[in-house]
Order: sequence, then structure tokens, then C-alpha cells
Amino acid sequence: MKLGVALSGGGIRGIAHAGALKAMEDNGIKIDVIGGTSSGSLVASLYAMGYSPYYIYFLFKRYAKDIVTINSGPIVSGIKNFMTNKKVCISGLKTGKTLEEAYNNAAIKKGIKKIKDITNMPLVIPSVDIKHSKEYVFTNQIPKNCKNKERYITDVTVGKAVRSSSCFPGVFCPCDFQGHKFLDGAILDNIPVLEVKKQGADKVIAINFKADEIDENSNVMDIVMRTIDIMGNKISEESLEQSDFVLTIPTDKAGLLDIEKLDKCYQYGYQTTIENLKFLKEI
Repeated sequence: MKLGVALSGGGIRGIAHAGALKAMEDNGIKIDVIGGTSSGSLVASLYAMGYSPYYIYFLFKRYAKDIVTINSGPIVSGIKNFMTNKKVCISGLKTGKTLEEAYNNAAIKKGIKKIKDITNMPLVIPSVDIKHSKEYVFTNQIPKNCKNKERYITDVTVGKAVRSSSCFPGVFCPCDFQGHKFLDGAILDNIPVLEVKKQGADKVIAINFKADEIDENSNVMDIVMRTIDIMGNKISEESLEQSDFVLTIPTDKAGLLDIEKLDKCYQYGYQTTIENLKFLKEI
């Protein structure tokens, strides 16, 4: 039997996925197929390349400030401009090039240049081409008996694939690649359960995040994250139904780019997995 794991998006909370993978490894649960969207792709790609969950955690802590430290200015400015009917200059957003370079360097250290060079396990990373309103999947192998092969992209660097899936609207510019303009894969597929199954997984564990409650102390980013969670879970209803178990991780109102909560998110991922070991082992 082949076990697959599908990791959802969720900004900096994605480090919780590494905690979940570490708990599984510590308890003898072997993963054969992995997929991830947006921040889930950050963890999934490193794991598929052979990096250990704890080392993924270490890399996040080391490079978090360089990769994702921005304030909520772009989002707030975008809301203000929308309300006043002003145009938003796309050049003012983050490019994501730092993220791309960091992942290409991590790949090179493993002797990997393009996603098709990954051989440890099948990997799927969804993204959305906003130019053609279409979902594409970056992967190291095209699914067997696939009738729509053009939506799968294998000849791309790991950094470009991850960047394309992680371009959060309003924060990062679209990622240009071969005539496409890619944005966050969570727009259409926040938890790629179906794509993981297409890669031969007999059982799939979906990992997502608990939507935090909104109260009088919530700020603008809390509301943004709550909205993201609602949209992501709604979009992923079919995927969640197709999974064999949904592991939902609470992350204590960690914001989209709240790097101060990296440690807590990792611990939440580990602890939540340990608490659900009985069900995971039954699967």
C-alpha cells in the first residue's frame, strides 16, 4: 500500500507541516507520495528532495526573514486603493525571487536542478495561470493514463515551481513562466488530495489548518487569514471528501507571514499528529 500526504497552504503556518511529518517519521509512518499547495509546496518539495522534517524546520528558521518578512502594507494599501477606486501598481509587490533562489540552491545541494530530477517520491505542486484561468500542476512525473498531459509541467526548476504555487495575491507579483502568469495554487486547489491519488497513493492524509475565531481583538491580518481559511476549505471540499483522514492543525492566530510564531506552529504540527497517531496508524 502507498501512503500519500497532501499539505494545504496557509502562509507561515506551513511550517506546521514539517512538525507533522517529523511526528510521522518518529512513529514509523512512511510516506510514498507527497503534494503541497502554496506554503504546503515549500515543505513538500524539500521533503521530496530528501530533506528531513527537522532540517526543513531549520531552513525555515534560517531563511524566513529573507524570504517572507514583509509587513501588511501591500494588502492594506490594496484595500485602501480598492475603496477609493485607485489602481494598484503591481510593480510595488514582492517578486518572490528570493524564495525561488533559495529553493534552487537547496535543490542543487541534492544534485537536483529541475523538478523532474527528483526521484525519492512523486511530488505534485498546483498553481493557477491567471492569464488563462487554468490550473497547472508542477510534478516530477506525469500520472499514468493521463488524458490531459499539457496541464502537467515537469521541465521547470524547483524554485520556479514553488514560487509559482506560493504567489499570494496582493503580496507577491504573478510568476512568469513560458507565457504563463502563475499565482497561488490555493486559488483553485488548496489541498491537492486528488493529484496525490493520481500519483498512485492508495490512502491519502490531508493536512490543513483550523480557522481562527474573529473577536474584538482581531486585526486586519486576522481577518485576512480567517477569509483565506474559509475560502481554502470551501474550495477543497471535494478534495477533503476524497481523503482518508483530515488532520486539522490549530495554530493560535498565526498570521500569513508571522515569523515570530514559527516555533509554535512547528510544535502544533508535531503535537496534533501525535494526538492522532491511533487513526493515522489504522490508515
